[in-house]
Amino acid sequence: MEGQGDNITKHEQLLQHIESLKVGSEISVRKLAREMGVSEGTAYRAVKEAENLGIVITKERIGTVRVEKKPRNISDQLTFGDVVDIVEGHVLGGANGLNKHLHKYVIGAMKVDAMIRYIDADSLLIVGNREDVHSLALEQGAGVLVTGGFGTSREVKTLADELDLPVISSRHDTFTVASMINRAIFDRLIKKKIMLVEDIVDSKPRLNTLKISSTVAELRQLSLDSGEQRFPVTDEWNRVIGIVGRRDAEELAEGQSIEKVMVRSPVTAALQTSLASAAQIMMWEGIDFLPIVDRNRKLVGSLTRREVLQSLRDVSNQPQLGETFDHLIWNGFADERDEEGKLFFHGFITPQMATDLGTISEGVLSTLMTLSAFKAAKDITGNDYVLDNMSTYFIRPVQIEHAVIVMPKLLEISRRTCKLEIEISHMDILVAKAVLMLQSIDHG
Repeated sequence: MEGQGDNITKHEQLLQHIESLKVGSEISVRKLAREMGVSEGTAYRAVKEAENLGIVITKERIGTVRVEKKPRNISDQLTFGDVVDIVEGHVLGGANGLNKHLHKYVIGAMKVDAMIRYIDADSLLIVGNREDVHSLALEQGAGVLVTGGFGTSREVKTLADELDLPVISSRHDTFTVASMINRAIFDRLIKKKIMLVEDIVDSKPRLNTLKISSTVAELRQLSLDSGEQRFPVTDEWNRVIGIVGRRDAEELAEGQSIEKVMVRSPVTAALQTSLASAAQIMMWEGIDFLPIVDRNRKLVGSLTRREVLQSLRDVSNQPQLGETFDHLIWNGFADERDEEGKLFFHGFITPQMATDLGTISEGVLSTLMTLSAFKAAKDITGNDYVLDNMSTYFIRPVQIEHAVIVMPKLLEISRRTCKLEIEISHMDILVAKAVLMLQSIDHG
C-alpha cells in the first residue's frame, strides 16, 4: 500500500482493498479502519461508497458483506432473490434457487382445486399459512412466498431444497407484499428505459488517446487512422489532463508538442451519469466531446454529442412501459389545434393532483406548464429541450375535476433557446401563467 500512497488517496486505497476481498467476506468498519490505519469515519465513507457501487450489501442480522457486482443490463424479470430483498423476507428453504427468474406472481386466495390452474413453473405463489398449498406450488415448479410472518413445515422445506425452489417468509400481509412487488417491477421498467453513459461506452471500440508528450504528427496520424477529430490527453496514470483536436494543431509543425494547443482541465463525466445529464453538460459547456472517467479520475471512454443525441432518440422511440410522475400527471391531457393550427392542450384535474385543501398542487401546475412547453417547443422545431428558468404566477385556485386548457405561446426562438408563455385557464378564466426559457440539447 505504501508504494501507491503517493498516487491515490486513502479513500481510494480503502475501496481497492474492499474490491480485493473475497465474495462473501464480512466487512466491519472498525476492523477495516484498524487494518488500514484510518479513522472509522473514513472507513465508513468508503463502505457506503462501495455499497453505492454494488460491491457490498448490508444484510439484516448479518451485517455488511462483499458481493459480486450485478451487471448493468437490467432484466424485465425479477429473481426470487430480488423478491426476498423487496418484501424484507427471509428464506425458509430452496436457497439454491434464488437466482431463478420468475415470470409472474399469483395470490392464493381460493380453494386448492381452483388455484392449481393458475400455478405453473417459474411463478411465485403468494399465500398465508396453508402448508398443503405450499407443497402443491412446489410440485408445480413454483416458488412460495408466505405472508404474515408465518413459517412452513419441515417437509415443505425439505421439498424446496430438493427442487431448488425458494420458500420465502415475509412479515407483511398479502396486499402489502403484492403492492411492493408491483412497484419494484414498474421501477425496474423505468430504470431500464433510462440509459447511462456506461451503456454506450461499454459498446464502443478501443479508445484512442494521446500523451502530453505526443507530437502534432502523432495527432494527425491518429486522426487519419481512426477517423476521429478530437482526443483525450492523459498523464502516466491514465488520468485525463486535457483534450486536443486536429483543427487546434493546424498551424503547428509536425514535430511540435500538442501541449501548446490542448484544452486543459476538461469537463468530464462518470459512467453512472445518465445520457440526458451528459447531453445537458455538453450543452451548458458548449462542447461536443466528453471524456468519461472512473471514480479515480482515470479515463475509461469518451462520448461525442452525436452519439449522445442518437442514443437519446433511440430510447425515446421505444415503447414507454413504466410510468413516471410526469407521465401520470400528463395522462389525462390531450393535444388539439385551433383554427390557426396552433397547438394547445386540455384535460381534467384529478384527485391525485390535489393538496389537503382540495385545490390543485402548485407543483403539479408547474409540471403541467413545463411539459406543455416542452411539447410545444418540440412541435415547432423538432428538437428536445431542457428547462433553463421559469417565472410562475398562480392567480386563482383550481379545484379537482375542473376542466382546464393549457395554451402555449411562442415569444422568442433561436438556434439554442426557446422562450414561451404558458397560460392555464378554466372556463375562460386565467388561473396560472408562466414564462419559460428552454435550452435545446439538439443544436450543433
